[in-house]
Amino acid sequence: MTRIEHAQELRSRTDVHINCAQAVMMVFADKMGITEEQAQALGTYFGSGMGRGRTCGTLTGALMVLGMAGGTNSDVHELWQRFGDAHVGTDCRDLLAVSAAAGTPRKVHCDGLIYEVIGILEDLLA
Repeated sequence: MTRIEHAQELRSRTDVHINCAQAVMMVFADKMGITEEQAQALGTYFGSGMGRGRTCGTLTGALMVLGMAGGTNSDVHELWQRFGDAHVGTDCRDLLAVSAAAGTPRKVHCDGLIYEVIGILEDLLA
């Protein structure tokens, strides 16, 4: 199973909500040297822009992955650059506003960001 497929499986669960940060972190738990359960717990309060519409949970999750998996400052810069080049900003509330204006459902929007950030991390950690 690919990391994207794993994230799709996590996000389709109905027994528990897996937020954006958790989904990113859980699929890289092996690279972080922790269990999926630990990654899930660590990411609990980073979804929905830390619950305040601030920095997107996919980014906060990715930063934790890079920190635990031996990423470099250059990797962090590239993550921010690639995400910033593709979107209007990095705050959850701004990203969701653009998505809502386009008529994209929130889950579809957030899932797309999760898969995008997983792809960036796969490139950086290859």
